[in-house]
Amino acid sequence: MPPTEPKDQQHPLWQTDRQIVNRLLQETANDLNLAELARLRIRYQGFPGARDIQADLDRLLERWQLTEAELFRKTRQIHATAQVYCQRTTQREDWV
Repeated sequence: MPPTEPKDQQHPLWQTDRQIVNRLLQETANDLNLAELARLRIRYQGFPGARDIQADLDRLLERWQLTEAELFRKTRQIHATAQVYCQRTTQREDWV
């Protein structure tokens, strides 16, 4: 009996992430967009599914002429010197 190929899974954040990726595909590589690309690369790294998002993340790296290592190096520098993600309110807790 041949080995069965594992079935792709649906990521619980696929719908939200799909919207972010669609926006990134229309925009340029600014600090926020680089941070978003790096965050999503980490989220979907090794994930058995969301092949469309993974392919588009690869496409963005190519379009912005970056390797994954360069992306992560740049975003580490960005996070070290600037606050890329601004919270809506300082009183909101993460779990709320």
